[in-house]
Amino acid sequence: MTDHDLELNRLPGGATGRQASIYNRPGTALDRHPPAGSGFRGQAHRFVDSFRREDGTSANNLGSADFQMTDAGPDHHHHQYGGAGYSGGSGVPRYYDVRSANAKTASSLLSRELKGRHLQMIAIGGSIGTGLFVASGKTLSQGGPASVLLAYTFIGVMLYCTVQALGEMAVVFPVAGSFSAFSTRFLDPSWGFAMGWNYALQWIVVLPLEIIAGAYTIGYWNPQLNPAIFVTLFLFIIIVINLFGVKGYGEAEFVFAIVKVTAVIGFILLGIVINIGGTPTGGYIGGKYWSDPGAFHNGFKGFVSVFVTAAFAFAGTELVGLAAAETANPRKSLPTAIKQVFWRISLFYIVALTLVGLLVPYNEPRLLGATHVADAFASPFVIAIESAGTTILPSIMNGVILISVISVGNSAVFGSSRTLAALADQGQAPRVLAYVDRAGRPLVAVLVTSCVGLLAYLSDARVQSTVFDWLLAISGLSTIFTWASICLAHIRLRAAWAHNHRSVRDMAFRAQAGLAGSWVGLSFNALILVTQVWVAIDPLEETAAQLKTGRDRAHNFFVQCAAIPVVLAFYLGHKLWFGTTWVRVEEMDVDTGRRDFGRLGIIKAQEEEERRAWPKWKRLYRYMC
Repeated sequence: MTDHDLELNRLPGGATGRQASIYNRPGTALDRHPPAGSGFRGQAHRFVDSFRREDGTSANNLGSADFQMTDAGPDHHHHQYGGAGYSGGSGVPRYYDVRSANAKTASSLLSRELKGRHLQMIAIGGSIGTGLFVASGKTLSQGGPASVLLAYTFIGVMLYCTVQALGEMAVVFPVAGSFSAFSTRFLDPSWGFAMGWNYALQWIVVLPLEIIAGAYTIGYWNPQLNPAIFVTLFLFIIIVINLFGVKGYGEAEFVFAIVKVTAVIGFILLGIVINIGGTPTGGYIGGKYWSDPGAFHNGFKGFVSVFVTAAFAFAGTELVGLAAAETANPRKSLPTAIKQVFWRISLFYIVALTLVGLLVPYNEPRLLGATHVADAFASPFVIAIESAGTTILPSIMNGVILISVISVGNSAVFGSSRTLAALADQGQAPRVLAYVDRAGRPLVAVLVTSCVGLLAYLSDARVQSTVFDWLLAISGLSTIFTWASICLAHIRLRAAWAHNHRSVRDMAFRAQAGLAGSWVGLSFNALILVTQVWVAIDPLEETAAQLKTGRDRAHNFFVQCAAIPVVLAFYLGHKLWFGTTWVRVEEMDVDTGRRDFGRLGIIKAQEEEERRAWPKWKRLYRYMC
C-alpha cells in the first residue's frame, strides 16, 4: 500500500479524487443518476447534469440564503464550544456551533484533482506577477536598492516561517477554507469570520483590477485599441478556466508558472551579462548605482515604506494551503510544494531584485511613471533590458507581464470562490454560496466572483481612478492579517496538540521552522502593520508635498489602511451578534478533518527505513525540496 490518502483506501474499488467525495455521501448523484449514453446527446446530457447540485437537486433549489446559526432555548444543553449566549429581540440566545462548522469544512464536496506537479508550480510561480515585475519599481524609487534587498529578504524570512506553519496545518487538516477555517477552529469564530471575508474581499477586488491591467498592457504595442475589447476577452478566459474546475485551474497555473519562471531565470542570466558589460552598447556597470545615486533613499522611513509593496509581491503564496482540500494526496504533495517556497524567495525575488538594483538607479524617472499596476513602461525589468539596447526583449517581457496578470486574475477567482464556499459551509456567509455541483465546483461562488469582474468595464469611466483606489485600499493590508492569523493559529494548534498528550512526531508533516518560526512570523507581521500605519500618518516627503490639506492627508491614510477598519467591522459585528469567545485550548477539536488516521505510523516507519538507505546528498535534497 502506498501513502495515498488513508481514508480513500477504505472506499469501494479504491476510489480516488472526485469519486472519494461522492462516496463520502451515501445516496448521492451517481447513485441516483446513472451515466447517460454515448454520442452527442449523451455528452450534452452529462454536461448539463454536471451543473446540478452534488446532493442531486437542480440549480433551481439553492436553499436558503440565511446565515446559519443555532437558536437555543432553555432546554438547549449540549455543549457547543466557541459560542456564547446572546439574547436577541426574541429573547432566544444565539450560539455559533464550531463543531458543526469544523465537520462541514472537513466533508466538503469539492473535487480532489490537484496533483503534486500542480501544487509545486503554484508554490513556485503562483504569486509571481505585477508585484514583482512592475510594483518593484515603486519600491526601488522609494527606498533605493539596498532597502529593496533588505525589505524583500525580511518579508521572505517571515513568509517562509508562515508558509511552513500553514503547511503543517493544511497537511494535518486538509479542509475547505484552510486558514480562515483554522482561525475559526483555533482562535475565535468571530476572527475566523473576519479573516474569511477579509481574504475573499482581497481577491474579489483584485479580479477587476487585474483585468483592467491586462487590457492596458496591450497598450504597450497599440495604445489606440479600446481596452473594453480586452476586458471582455480576459474576463471570458478567466471564467472559462475556472468553469473547468480545480483541474482546469491547476493546469492553467502550471503553464502560466512555467512561463513566469522561465522569464525570471532568463532575466537573471541576461542581467548578469548586462552588468558585466557583455552587451554591444554598454560597458561594465558593477555596483555603480549603489554609489551614485546611492544604496538608500529616504532613510529609515523609505526602508519601511517598502514593506507593504513587498508583501503585495508575495501575496498568493498561501493559495497552496487553500488548494490542499482539493488535492488528491496532500500528505505527499503538499510538503514538497511548501518547501519550494524557499527557493522561490531566494532565486526569483532576492536574486532578481538584486540585479534590478544593480542595473536601474532609484532616480530613474520612468519608475514613477506607472499609469496602472501592469504598466510595462515603468517595470524595472523592462527598463533594465531596454538599457542594453535590445528591441524585441522588452516586448517579450511585456508579454510575460500580460500572462502574469491573467494568472493573478485566475487565482483571484479560485481563492475568493473557495473561501466564500467555505464561509457558507461554516454558516458565516449566505448558504447559496456553498452550492457545489457534480463536477466538484463551487459554482455559485465562482459566478458571484466573476460578476464582480464586470467592474473592469469602468476602465473608461471618469470615476474609475477613485473607485479602484478604494478597491485596492481594501485589499492593501489584507494579506498581512491573513499571514499573522496563520502563525497564531499554528501556535494555538501546537498548544492544543500538547494538551491532548500528542507528540509532534504524530503529525504527517512538521514545519521546518517549528513553533519558533510561527512566533517570528507573527512578530514580523505585526511590525509590518505598525510601520505601515506610521508611514500612512507621516508619509514620505515626496508624498507629503502633494497632500495640501487635512482632507488629503485623511484620504491618504484610509487608502493605505482601509483594511484595518474593514476587518474590525467584520470581527466586532460577528462577535456582537453571536457573542463568541476565544476558543480555549482544552476545547479545540484536533481530530475532525484529519486524513492521517489508521496506517500513518506504519507508512512513516516504512519511509524512514527507505531514507536510511539514501546517500547524504539525496537526504539533503529531499529535506530542502
